[in-house]
Amino acid sequence: MSATLGEPGAHAAAWLAGRGWQPFAFQREVWQAVAEGRSGLLHATTGAGKTYAVWLGILDALLRQHPPGRAAEPLRAIWLTPMRALASDTAKALLQPLRDLAPNWTLGLRTGDTSSAERAKQDRRMPTVLVTTPESLTLMLTRENGRAELAGVAYVVLDEWHELIGSKRGVQAQLALARLRRFHPGLVTWGLSATLGNLEQAMQVLCGPDENPPPLLVRGKIDKTLVIDTLLPPTPGKYTWAGHLGAGMQLPVVEEIERSGTTLVFTNVRSQAEIWYQLLLQARPEWAGHIALHHGSLERATREWVEQGLKEGTLRAVVATSSLDLGVDFLPVERVLQVGSAKGVARMMQRAGRSGHAPGRPSRVTLVPTNTMEIVEAAAARVAAQQGRVEKRNPPAKPLDVLVQHIVTIALGGGFRADELFAEVSSAWSYRALTRAEFDWVVAFCERGGDSLGAYPEYHRIVRDEEGVYRVRDAGVAKRHRLGIGTIVSDAAVQVKYLTGATIGTIEEGFIARLRQGDCFFFAGKLLEFVRVRDMAAYVRKATRNKGTVPTWMGSKMALSTELSDAVLEMMEGAARGEFAGPELEAARPMLQTQQRLSQIPTPGTLLVEAYQSREGQHLYVYPFAGRNVHLGLASLLAWRLAREQPNTFSMSINDYGLELVSAAPFDIEPVTSQLIFSEEDLLHDVLASLNSGELKQRRFREIARIAGLVSSGYPGQPKSARQLQASSALFYEVFRKYDAGNLLLNQAENEVLSQELELSRLAETLQRMRTRRVVLAALRHPSPMSLPLMVERFREKLSTETLAARLERILRDMEADESA
Repeated sequence: MSATLGEPGAHAAAWLAGRGWQPFAFQREVWQAVAEGRSGLLHATTGAGKTYAVWLGILDALLRQHPPGRAAEPLRAIWLTPMRALASDTAKALLQPLRDLAPNWTLGLRTGDTSSAERAKQDRRMPTVLVTTPESLTLMLTRENGRAELAGVAYVVLDEWHELIGSKRGVQAQLALARLRRFHPGLVTWGLSATLGNLEQAMQVLCGPDENPPPLLVRGKIDKTLVIDTLLPPTPGKYTWAGHLGAGMQLPVVEEIERSGTTLVFTNVRSQAEIWYQLLLQARPEWAGHIALHHGSLERATREWVEQGLKEGTLRAVVATSSLDLGVDFLPVERVLQVGSAKGVARMMQRAGRSGHAPGRPSRVTLVPTNTMEIVEAAAARVAAQQGRVEKRNPPAKPLDVLVQHIVTIALGGGFRADELFAEVSSAWSYRALTRAEFDWVVAFCERGGDSLGAYPEYHRIVRDEEGVYRVRDAGVAKRHRLGIGTIVSDAAVQVKYLTGATIGTIEEGFIARLRQGDCFFFAGKLLEFVRVRDMAAYVRKATRNKGTVPTWMGSKMALSTELSDAVLEMMEGAARGEFAGPELEAARPMLQTQQRLSQIPTPGTLLVEAYQSREGQHLYVYPFAGRNVHLGLASLLAWRLAREQPNTFSMSINDYGLELVSAAPFDIEPVTSQLIFSEEDLLHDVLASLNSGELKQRRFREIARIAGLVSSGYPGQPKSARQLQASSALFYEVFRKYDAGNLLLNQAENEVLSQELELSRLAETLQRMRTRRVVLAALRHPSPMSLPLMVERFREKLSTETLAARLERILRDMEADESA
């Protein structure tokens, strides 16, 4: 390809020109920065051309430094992605310009799906550019010759950085980058993101605190139309609860798919995806073979078939979860439907970007509410997206379980000296506040197992030699460590297989344990009959009956984000003034007007408190609009503080908007209406006292124990059951609690419960906001439209579906009779 190649980006511009394309200004900006040896973060709309902005800049710089010859260059660039499916798609995109500009250079793909033959080929000679995941990169760091293989890496790209930054996988990536910077001090690092609210911080986390020259934040602004609309139910009604409108949206969704090209139907959880796949087939049986299901528990071959069908446009619709959230390039997709609330502005925009995934094409997401409050959420989400109110993603602060794993990794990969590794680890953002005492404790824990495991040789994982270098000497320790690398922890899964032996996918052991022989359940879009369990596999046959249950997975429900909940309250404020602007608020008008008539509509400046007396006892409803995680801690805190003043027993219920406390014995609500109970004084003590904090910490410790390598998931073909893993982690927890009280992993478990499960900082902020709002107390004659969903949440815990339906029918009948009297 001939071109004048004197300026930075010339190779890149020439390649684009050869395809009839012109680079955007932000792409040229990235090319210039890469040519200057600068790291940075590129934030641009999905489908705007981020991949070619960074990759062509890197390729251009490499061609200047290493003019292509007959032989392939050794490993020079690593492209990290958070998903295996995304890795495969990215590799294809990177390969096109590589073949044209440097035909002899090579590209490799290394993930958990890479065959042993391909790995062996790479081991003999690494490719010029490697597309991989954080886990696979960490595995490369365990190799004795890892430094020799990776020392030539000059460029690293972290794709979909917003998906990694807030998790322990992101911390794992930070530590890997710190090691690569030690191998190659001039390492250039770039992150790609489409939906982030804290861009400056995200860039610092990626590039390290001492990057020189300073990193560059590039905003890729191009004209890209984002259409956000709502599929409104014909009769939302005056009362609603979780899932109330769900099945009623079946035909409207089917009609939308019929009017569109290839459509992605997103749900938030796998069980909901299974349900909606069945709803589509029930409405249109002739669509069998033309619609598909995609989630992370399905067999890889099935997922790849679905992804290929989306790329080729041969599928009419795919029902999916977050397994298709990220930037896999599905050009034929025209529409995205989001069933239920996306719970966050960033997630909604990310999913919208799966349609119109190319510059100049509009992206469209249609929100499908499953209850009337989600209609209000839909309008709020559109406004928040238009105003750019996108959620922040904050990195975890010094997770020591990840550090334990990393220290053993580096000891395997050639060894380390403590002073040098402390300096290296401290250069990673999440460990910038790590003290030397904490680091020394972790090293000692890896060396001797802490104060309580010294008698057990298998926990003496690293050994210090006479030169002060720590290494792994035991082959068994090395094998177990390599098998356990990673920070993704889930409950033990069993394979689902036909009696013939064909694998369908995986399902959590806890669900299978509840089934009896002959029970039927929907999975992978099929109705299956459970036959037996053998060797961690559940054997099934196609069911002849036409009814079954839907599997439940342990993934927790997503909580409403602060940005979206604030936007919802602003919508409610307009309704409180009698303003129902837009089709969504007009559709929700009957419910909102009923709420106003029976109680009050919550607003940003008010805190709605409702009191109600029933045959169950005294009910108290509070609506902070802080999300279900905060409300869990808040409900427990308020109940504990109320019972401390006046001994009592409370039942609780929560959702994203508020909480319910109910007691058979009467209680004084004055501490609530006076706001005294919202004090932040002794908050940490009171929160821990109000919850079964020991159980919460023990559950969190299970994950920590597995990441830190204390508990092994077993060997290939010999996985441990969930019961075995729980028993092992529980034993460690009790041993540390009784005999090693200073164990920092126990402290981490408590900190993670407070920061992640209960969101203590957000709880404190919520209490502060509640004190600044004017309390509005409403005495209810019967449940309001906002309190009824909380009642339903509590009923679901103890009533069957039929009993719940009868109970609701009676409540609604009584309310209607009372209103007409």
